[in-house]
Amino acid sequence: MTQTSPEPVALPTVRSCPFDPPAELIRLSTEMPLRPLAFPDGSVGWLATGHAVVRTILNDARFSARTELLRMPVPYPWQATPAPPGFFVGMDAPEHTRYRKLLTGQFTVRRMKQLTPHIERITESFLDAMEEQGPPADLVQDFALPLPSLAICELLGVPYDARDSFQRHAATTVATDGTPEQMMTAHAALDELMLQTVAGKRATPGDDIISGLVADGGLTDTEIAGVGKLLLVAGHETTANMLSLGAYALISKPDQLALLREVPSRMDGAVEELMRYLSIGQFGPLRAALEDVELAGQVVRKGDVVLTSIPAANRDPERFEHAHVLDVSRSAAGHLTFGHGIHQCVGQHLARIEMRVGYSALFRRFPDLRPAVPTEELPLRSEMFIYGMHRFPVTW
Repeated sequence: MTQTSPEPVALPTVRSCPFDPPAELIRLSTEMPLRPLAFPDGSVGWLATGHAVVRTILNDARFSARTELLRMPVPYPWQATPAPPGFFVGMDAPEHTRYRKLLTGQFTVRRMKQLTPHIERITESFLDAMEEQGPPADLVQDFALPLPSLAICELLGVPYDARDSFQRHAATTVATDGTPEQMMTAHAALDELMLQTVAGKRATPGDDIISGLVADGGLTDTEIAGVGKLLLVAGHETTANMLSLGAYALISKPDQLALLREVPSRMDGAVEELMRYLSIGQFGPLRAALEDVELAGQVVRKGDVVLTSIPAANRDPERFEHAHVLDVSRSAAGHLTFGHGIHQCVGQHLARIEMRVGYSALFRRFPDLRPAVPTEELPLRSEMFIYGMHRFPVTW
């Protein structure tokens, strides 16, 4: 039975607390799990906030991830065009399946666990450098950003000495306040870096993902470069912001940090809880209905675009008791931070290891870690698709 739909609302984006979704978003989510959403281009789609509804949409083939069908929920210099070669997160089956199958074996739990000792070593090396430099330090630039950047570079086979360039351009591609010219320049630079990397692997292959894709022979150089760009950007932007914002959250809630110190084995669960609680993917994923779908008492018409709000879904009190409380001792199983369905994050096992190792080592080495500036001066990434911290000055 369908309900009468309320007037469309614009997506709330203003936060009053650095760790919480916008209060207005939470208020709306308590009223309806699926409601009309006004997009900046004047069209009307849907805002999905309930955990069950979001999970259903992400697992339903009647909702498409194809980029040419989507619209942005916030102002953004982007046109709805088909996904470029290799950008498989913007494709449906069977195109998506073709790319995904080539990567499944690269990101297995077993292979990621084999990488753990190496990730532990590079983590300690960055912390050594922080300690030698002495306080204050910028936890973003000195630790949270270089750790996943180096890890994904080594895994892909991308030269780490290109990090300053690709980190800058990657940040541009996930910002909502750039110009079309800046966006085009950033994408072109990343494309060129990846094409050069692919050419290098054809000449001198190594033990890395891009070399493996080249050897497989199933993709063109342009497709491999597209896959590589997607993994490069996603592989460091997300984890870097989780490391810095998660550290800030634990510092701000010393009772939770104390629980981890008392029982270090809680760290695996704490990583899941931090991902649930912080939900740094602010504005998506987006899906478009391929046919009329009745869901949560509403009829989503063919062509309608749906914004699935992961921050709201992960704070749904019908799914998580005391959902607005950070509790590292709870089971956060079922959170949707890595997505759900066929598009669930292919690099999630690597991200978990980086966070588990990173948080553990950081607070072991610097037990008195704290902000070096008043917290109201900490610059947050409110204007980015991936929320987090631009900088995090710390002392100890």
